Amino acid sequence: MFVKKMKLLTMFYIISILTGDINVYTHRHYDSDKILFQDFTNLTGIKVNVIKGSADQLIQRLQTEGENSPADILLTVDAGRLVRAKNLNLLQKISSKKLLQNVPKNMRDAENYWFGLSVRARVIVYAEDRVNKSELSSYEDLANSKWKGRIVVRSSNNIYNQSLMASLIESNGHMEALNWAESVRNNMARKPRGNDRDQARAVASGVADVAIINTYYLGLLTNSSDSADREVARKLNVFFPNQDGRGTHINISGGAVTASSKNKKDAVRFLEFLTEKESQKIFSENNYEYPLDYQNTDNELLISWGKFKADNMDLSILGRNNAEAVRLFDLAGWK
Repeated sequence: MFVKKMKLLTMFYIISILTGDINVYTHRHYDSDKILFQDFTNLTGIKVNVIKGSADQLIQRLQTEGENSPADILLTVDAGRLVRAKNLNLLQKISSKKLLQNVPKNMRDAENYWFGLSVRARVIVYAEDRVNKSELSSYEDLANSKWKGRIVVRSSNNIYNQSLMASLIESNGHMEALNWAESVRNNMARKPRGNDRDQARAVASGVADVAIINTYYLGLLTNSSDSADREVARKLNVFFPNQDGRGTHINISGGAVTASSKNKKDAVRFLEFLTEKESQKIFSENNYEYPLDYQNTDNELLISWGKFKADNMDLSILGRNNAEAVRLFDLAGWK
């Protein structure tokens, strides 16, 4: 079985080299990406072969395949996963003036192993009929007892929450981050379950008054083909935390050239393409992610939420603090 698998990988690799294709391992599962991949092919003549899976599955696959992996590109969400892939020696350093120009310094690896491609803000959504906007201020304030029984948020095993926690560790220190997690857990209206959209639905249905979610999930609900989801979005407002301080926590969806890539030139060209202005518009228009220049989006929905100040923390820190974030969540009893 192993020999057969290796033969298939070798064939896949040889065909890709001969045809000039690039092979993309991606955790992303959005319509925007299908459009972008086809646009890249139309522009360059380079076919994009796609393998999908969870980030953990793809990272494990790259480890197992080693130098025989046919992958040229790894696309995933959250800087923490890209840091992990780098630390496992699964990525290679690249040189690109265009990427350095298009990607802000805090949204790329200091040694040029990975680069951000789009931005997500982790915000508070609230029910306007039960929450006065003046009650809201910061992530830290969600630990206040006034929110007892009023918060929903997903599990601590989710990378988005782990990265938020990693940022709190960096900003406030370990003990304050632990105390925050314990207090937020005590303020939850229910045990964590579901994804970000499920948290939004819980607020809309009255289970809770506020939720912590990524902005693009609200965009997907707003423009859903399901009228029930559109009604959920109609009932919610967006609040950007920590505007009087360090700014709202952001994360990126990003990409890197794999260590195994033998088509590095086209792989770099692909990443550059994804950071260009027209590609950035597609991320916003089709998946409601902010462009890398998040203050200058053309998307009407994103504009309607208002401009915000983002935490300009080096996103590599999210990966560096990930293990400690998981440990503190466990200590806090946040399942």
